[in-house]
Amino acid sequence: MSILVVTGTGTEVGKTVVTAAVAALAQDRGRAVAVVKPAQTGLAPGEPGDVDLVAALTGIRDVHEGARYPDPLAPATAARRAGMPAVDLVGVRTRLDKLAADRDLVLVEGAGGLLVRFDEDGTTLADLARGLRAPVLVVASAGLGTLNTTALTLEALAHRGLELAGVVIGSWPAEPDLACRSNLADLAALAGRPLSGAVPAGAGRLGRNDFLATARRSLEPQLGGTFRAQQFQAANTM
Repeated sequence: MSILVVTGTGTEVGKTVVTAAVAALAQDRGRAVAVVKPAQTGLAPGEPGDVDLVAALTGIRDVHEGARYPDPLAPATAARRAGMPAVDLVGVRTRLDKLAADRDLVLVEGAGGLLVRFDEDGTTLADLARGLRAPVLVVASAGLGTLNTTALTLEALAHRGLELAGVVIGSWPAEPDLACRSNLADLAALAGRPLSGAVPAGAGRLGRNDFLATARRSLEPQLGGTFRAQQFQAANTM
């Protein structure tokens, strides 16, 4: 089994589309894939969320949403504002363990960045990843400002002893400016390895077949090894 945690350098950087792209490629290689979103904020009851987008883009129905809050805030703050219980991370961990027992790959998409708080104890996605011993895929934005936020995220991973699975640009513009183009080399230097891909802006609006083709072009050369379950067995051994 494999568990891969997906985080972003902030909000609206394309985490969900990258999660869907990784899931689509894994499924295309014959892997049994599940996708889990422990907390979703900024959505009213009944409104389609991130896991619904993953399902629409990939056809994967093994998707799971945990707590949902209406305010677009960190989950702990959103729960407090709404007078609702915080994310049940014990329950999340139990669900992930059960899913991972008979899936080849379980993707866990965070809410916001790596250190966003899930509960009033200050538990973060980094804490969840550390408990799972799971590698973390970092989704960065294109353009100005991304180098600093990416560097801080990578430092936080290293400080906590978390494995970096790679860095992906989540929304690559059709006509990248100078800042975007220079970031390709700079982000790779920060990560200490080649970028794991760049998903084009607008990919989340594609149909299923076109999305899979885009995922292959965007990620497969760099992330192909991600879909061999044995790669993460050591990292995921409890």
